[in-house]
Amino acid sequence: MPMIDVYAAADLFPAGADRPLGLELTRAVLRAEGVTTPGPFHLDNTAAYIHRLDPKAVHTAATDSARTVRVQVITPPGALSRDGQKQLVKEVTEIVTKISGDPTQASRTWVLLTEAAEGGWGLSGSAFGREEFAALAAKAAAAHGGK
Repeated sequence: MPMIDVYAAADLFPAGADRPLGLELTRAVLRAEGVTTPGPFHLDNTAAYIHRLDPKAVHTAATDSARTVRVQVITPPGALSRDGQKQLVKEVTEIVTKISGDPTQASRTWVLLTEAAEGGWGLSGSAFGREEFAALAAKAAAAHGGK
């Protein structure tokens, strides 16, 4: 149940791109976590927040109107293996580049992978850690016939 935040200048992505961007990023994160067949449990609890910023609100040392993108993916403890991390950074960069329509965007796309502290992930008023997530996953699998 990752959370995805995309920060970009408001005019970087075309109009109507937020939904496809969020959906593609969600699927990439779930693939990186090893979820091959996402069900309602995964799709209902993975959120993508697209933050469209005033173009003058994004800066680098070189310019006061940067075309950088910051994508932060926050996952529960232990959700991504090292291979999953590498795969996810690659896919997120490719998705952002494709949807922006600018083949040079990859060099200005930052991907930050953040793992919540053990027990530091809250849902439905409860703090979750590995044990609680394992119980949720087992319950979800049982509800879908063990799949």
